[in-house]
Amino acid sequence: MAGGDSLAGFLATLPQEAFAFALILTRVSAAVMLMPGFGMSEIPAMLRAGIALLVNLVLLPLLAPHMPPAPQDGAATLRLVAAELSAGLWLGLFIQTLALALPVAGEVISLMTGLSSVIVPDQDFNGSGPGLSRAFSLLIPIFVFATDLHSLLLSALVSSYDLIPAGQGLPAADGAASFVAIVGESFRLALRLASPFLFAGLLWQAGLALAGRVIRQIPFYFIAMPAQIMGGLVLLAFLLRFLLAAYAAAMHQDLLAWPAMR
Repeated sequence: MAGGDSLAGFLATLPQEAFAFALILTRVSAAVMLMPGFGMSEIPAMLRAGIALLVNLVLLPLLAPHMPPAPQDGAATLRLVAAELSAGLWLGLFIQTLALALPVAGEVISLMTGLSSVIVPDQDFNGSGPGLSRAFSLLIPIFVFATDLHSLLLSALVSSYDLIPAGQGLPAADGAASFVAIVGESFRLALRLASPFLFAGLLWQAGLALAGRVIRQIPFYFIAMPAQIMGGLVLLAFLLRFLLAAYAAAMHQDLLAWPAMR
């Protein structure tokens, strides 16, 4: 008799448990598909889906008690799913935008060292960006898991339910303002990472311009281009360790400063 009562109780709570599982999976999968490390485009879609499902199973016991009850009509269910989907996409895009500071810094470094040109696309990567920027993009997953950043990303995902409760959706004004702020922070971080190359590149170009004004018959730009590339590579080899350390520290600091993480 006791076994029958427990089975009946389990079957009675099963619809709510299934609804909580689906609702959590909506936000988790949307965020994981965009988060750096977990949602890189180089990772196969099936693997990313598996990661999202695994993260959902880990977080389900923690988040299920905070889920709203299952609605009785389809329209209310669709509203809840849409609200969770928008919250997950916002969170994933928020973190991804911050992480893109490293590839953007790679773009600037490539331009300042002569490794790429604003008027000549990179044929090796189908015009999608210079090789250095692409290499920096591929470094992001390594940083996510090597510097324990993935635990902060999962903490941010859990904390997002304090900032945006389940089913309430993302306030448009606050979401837009916070996204604009993180875009500005990402660009500031990218320029800070690339600042040594910006300074050296500007000095180099100013010296070439001055030499060209003094001796007009010599095409200094084409003669100096190999030296510019070699000097840029030497400077990159010397500063790469410090650049990556500064990027990792900034990512940790900005994620910990996120309102839901305080």
